[in-house]
Amino acid sequence: MTAFAALAGAVSEDEVVLHFGDPIREQRRLIAGTAVAPLGDRTVIEVSGDDRLSWLDSITSQSVAGLVAGESTELLVLDPQGRVEHAAGVFEDGSSVWLIADAADAESLATWLQRMVFRSRVTVTVRSELELVGFFSGGAAEQAVRELALSPNGTALVWADPWTAVQRGGHQYSDVEQHPSAEYAWRVAILDVDAAASVVTLIEGARVDVAGLLATEALRIAAWRPRWAGEVDERSLPHESDWIRSAVHLSKGCYRGQETVAKVHNLGHPPRRLAALHLDGSDDVLPSPGDAVFAADVEVGHVTSVAQHHEDGPIALAILSRRAPIGDLIVKAGDVDVAAAQQVIVPADAGATADVPRLTRLSRRPAGQDPRKA
Repeated sequence: MTAFAALAGAVSEDEVVLHFGDPIREQRRLIAGTAVAPLGDRTVIEVSGDDRLSWLDSITSQSVAGLVAGESTELLVLDPQGRVEHAAGVFEDGSSVWLIADAADAESLATWLQRMVFRSRVTVTVRSELELVGFFSGGAAEQAVRELALSPNGTALVWADPWTAVQRGGHQYSDVEQHPSAEYAWRVAILDVDAAASVVTLIEGARVDVAGLLATEALRIAAWRPRWAGEVDERSLPHESDWIRSAVHLSKGCYRGQETVAKVHNLGHPPRRLAALHLDGSDDVLPSPGDAVFAADVEVGHVTSVAQHHEDGPIALAILSRRAPIGDLIVKAGDVDVAAAQQVIVPADAGATADVPRLTRLSRRPAGQDPRKA
């Protein structure tokens, strides 16, 4: 059990601290940069060895071969059909790559990576003894935690979430004037046990505030930020949740699933799309992930993540059919119908970015024309 769970007011579930008594206030403190959040629902994987960067570059969606010490990015592992299997934040410290994965996915991701080593000079190690804390950049929390972050090779292990802006080689499908990610300056620090205890001491001494998972999830959802534990199922394509903006490099070399990524991006439309839902809170009923979403009497998708936001009230992310109408929807939360105002994140016509020339059909060539000269 993490030391953070022993703090006053901590409410935990499955060794993850959900909140410390007031999730709404905790969100405000995170945004202000005064609070840290223990992330017991995530796990660290260390990838060491001389070939670590070129090797990861060859088997994942992101271009990581040129990372230098202190740089952060994000990667996906896709299956041969381009569906998302694993996701991880990436931090290079000059000697190792540190992957931050959702805890439920970490062992599977590490096992897959180990199977892919072959003759590469790479070692994959799950570092489950390490702890993670999240915070927003620019405040007292960052100043305190950076000094305590693990630094085995001279570079403090603090991952900067790339979701803030479209990354090099990426592409954004969302067509909005101001993307809500612009102020999502999320950071995650990797700590050893002693450093985690020091952060707890800072919290007990009122030098740093603390927040739980409910607060961090509310801010993530408001930023339209997809997550493996929320938005990924067995059908997920990165296009559907606009994940190409931060985790896919469209012009890098070959990797598993690349053909599908390119095909959907250039020619077709992903079969589903991510939407933000602003929920009616008058019945005091908050839907759960997996609850069905309806347009009239037709089921068009399901809720993937849901939270109570400090300004927007009840909000959610939902994966909808590409053909789901634009407009108000209904979420079936048990026996209660919850009205939902839809905000489009990924448009129905996402993809089809390339103007591909049409080939003349043989049957339409002028009579007598030699097809070799057509």
